[in-house]
Amino acid sequence: MPISAPPSPGHTPVRADSPVRPAPVAAPPPAPRLRPADREVLWLYLLTRVAVWTTAYCTRWLFPASGDARVPAPVLAPFEHWDWGHFLNIARDGYFPEGPGEGDNREAFFPGLPLVLRAVHVLIPHWTVAGLLVSLVAGAVAAVALARIAELHLPGSRAGRRAALFLLVSPCAVFLAAGYSEALFLALALPAWLAARRQRWLLASVLAAGATTVRISGLFLAAALVVLFLTTPTTPPTRRDEGTSRKRDAAWLVLPGLPALLYFWYLYGRTGDPMAWKHAQERGWYRHFRAPWEAWSQTWHEAFDRTQATGYAAQFQADLLAMVLGLLLLGVLLVRRRWPEAVYLALTLWALGTSYWYMSVARSTLLWWPLWVGLAVWSVRRRWVAIAYLCLVAPLSTVLAITFMSGRWAG
Repeated sequence: MPISAPPSPGHTPVRADSPVRPAPVAAPPPAPRLRPADREVLWLYLLTRVAVWTTAYCTRWLFPASGDARVPAPVLAPFEHWDWGHFLNIARDGYFPEGPGEGDNREAFFPGLPLVLRAVHVLIPHWTVAGLLVSLVAGAVAAVALARIAELHLPGSRAGRRAALFLLVSPCAVFLAAGYSEALFLALALPAWLAARRQRWLLASVLAAGATTVRISGLFLAAALVVLFLTTPTTPPTRRDEGTSRKRDAAWLVLPGLPALLYFWYLYGRTGDPMAWKHAQERGWYRHFRAPWEAWSQTWHEAFDRTQATGYAAQFQADLLAMVLGLLLLGVLLVRRRWPEAVYLALTLWALGTSYWYMSVARSTLLWWPLWVGLAVWSVRRRWVAIAYLCLVAPLSTVLAITFMSGRWAG
């Protein structure tokens, strides 16, 4: 009969018939907020910002406003063009410093970016630096969020980094670096979409409401969120509280519309016209409603019939090409039954394609996240796609960046 060893001091012997308790397992450490893939995207983002600033520096020296200039333009001058002036004026002076109907149609721009710009200006006295800082931070958030959305389509692949790369080097990517509203909109809209895909509807609705303060496109995002909510498969509620939670999630989806209503109410109080933003767009940018085929015909006329200077004609040509690309993308989304993304893109194309002529359609491609996700997924499956894309857009991105930074955008 074997002799058991005596128990060690402080040890309680376990009886054969007593239940065995497993040793406690240490809880895994919390996942870092930034994953290695996110860090790669941020490094990529930083490198593209260096490229943008290098282009800005060279533009100051090589493309001055005067051909015989002996001194380059100020360091920040390449980023102080066009819509930046409107955002600056709103942030600094408000919408109606001279009274309703006496301004420069600045009410066409939603208040989100001017409000953020004014807040940052409290810490950063230089307005242009404050605007560039807002776009710098917002662009980083947008790049990481876009990469995470792409990873939902092909987990474990490089689709996320490809999507971020394709956006950051796209032909109109210079507007993500300037003090424009695209970067801030994406920094709110893309995390909203990511939250909705994870069925975190309250967070998605709050972020989408923030996006609506920046651009009217936030309402298109809100419509897409509603469709995503309705088409997301759910298990039938087994308890009453689960059904109540579903109804509560649906109720949150009204939040994105509130900022637009508040802005319309503000305009009504100041001008008596809740649609003053739309009428300002009509006065300043000829965004009168026209049938889609009439808008296409007018844009084609301006692009190819030699009625405009070559700079303006080139912009109309770019907008025509972007509209064709958008329609092709919409067709792909419909065929693949990506109904929420199709709703977002269809509303965007309708808004852009029903004015007197096309304007800013090429810039709007920055906001078409299904395009960048689709290209990324395609490039993972077909290696030549990434090479072809980069070879095609690299010269376009450089030319358009120089055109904008030298003050020659739109003719």
